[in-house]
Amino acid sequence: MSSTTNRRRFLATGGLAVAGGAATLGAPMVARAQQPIKWRAQSMWSAAELTYKAFQDFCERVKVATNGRLVIEPFAAGAVTGAFETLDAVSAGVLQAHSSWPGYFSGKDAGLAVISDFVFGYQHPYQAEQWFYYKGGLDMLRQAYAKYNVYPVGVSWWGVESIVAKKPVQKMDDFKGVKFRSPQGMTAEILTKLGASIVVLPGGEVFSALDKGVVDAADWATISMNQRMGFHDVAKHPTKLFHSMPVQEFAVNAAAWKALPDDVKGIVSSCTREWTWDQVQRVAVDDLRVTKELQAKGVTEYVWNDAEMQKLRALAQKTWEDWSKKTPLAKQAYDSQLAWLKELGLVA
Repeated sequence: MSSTTNRRRFLATGGLAVAGGAATLGAPMVARAQQPIKWRAQSMWSAAELTYKAFQDFCERVKVATNGRLVIEPFAAGAVTGAFETLDAVSAGVLQAHSSWPGYFSGKDAGLAVISDFVFGYQHPYQAEQWFYYKGGLDMLRQAYAKYNVYPVGVSWWGVESIVAKKPVQKMDDFKGVKFRSPQGMTAEILTKLGASIVVLPGGEVFSALDKGVVDAADWATISMNQRMGFHDVAKHPTKLFHSMPVQEFAVNAAAWKALPDDVKGIVSSCTREWTWDQVQRVAVDDLRVTKELQAKGVTEYVWNDAEMQKLRALAQKTWEDWSKKTPLAKQAYDSQLAWLKELGLVA
């Protein structure tokens, strides 16, 4: 056998040995890489809502973008714990994440109500988004949640809310004597000053209350979301009042977040920003569809003019100021958002 043949055989068998050794050495690494990090995350929305579908898509986007290294299993509202208990569940590690409205937890700090919905202030989600991402709002929320071992990755909105009413509500005087379903807090206080009688009811009881005359009007969500609840069948005067621009956060157990590789943290942060825009735009498209469908049925959404909104914001400012006195966080959020609204020209 020639030396050339021997060399070829050596290289062939040696190469196989090296390749086999490399494969053996690499096997544990491959196995470890294939073990996904698994999180459970509860949404604030029922499975029937478009916003829950947007959250499911966000979770799937994270899975694909991380090549399966992080798998977030989404749950609809109430599936694991009550809507008002998710922050505690994330803090304790019962859930690794949630997507909720910080105002639900304002019993822990009134400042969370001021951060989560500066009522009668903003007119479009992008104005609130600018405050959160470029004017310090998200940092305030992170500082507030840090004491509960929770880290807010980012925030989103579901759009410009529309009230439903059984009679036209086009100016401030139209609220006088109206029995209005509203959550407790700043919105309820302002509507009371306008002469409305506030009735606090769970969302599941609103349709029946409107139908039976227990309430004349209700605060729930955007026009398309209200339509899915059937509200316009009994309350045929929807009104875009720019009264509420509630924020929704995606927040994670702080230890679970810290344990993520840095590149996965970056991916989750990027996917959260995409969820921000995706949810706002999908709901806006659905709102447009429903608005046209309602118009075809003779139901038209009223939109308040700028002059009336300016008068309403002037009234609301006293309530904002009152809430700013409740906690240091409330004062910080009030001062910052008031300054931003002035920059936007929405308040004098």
